[in-house]
Amino acid sequence: MYGNLKLQLWKSGIRQNQLAQMVNIDDTLLSKIVNGFRRPSPELRARISKVLDCDEQWLFEESRRAARVSTETRDLGAAQPPAD
Repeated sequence: MYGNLKLQLWKSGIRQNQLAQMVNIDDTLLSKIVNGFRRPSPELRARISKVLDCDEQWLFEESRRAARVSTETRDLGAAQPPAD
């Protein structure tokens, strides 16, 4: 999850659907990006950063908790060896 992106949206008063229109993407895609289910392309990161007038690296810094949950979820989906 990109907590800094959520924070900057809140601070700027821009709603997700408004930002999606400003950067010319579907609002469901932006929602997935904000919530950490999709990673934005470098070009899209730059466009979002420009609109929000914010440092790109800071804006797309993943929160530690979200990264940990993502890893745990990925591990749960891994194939398990057959039981003997």
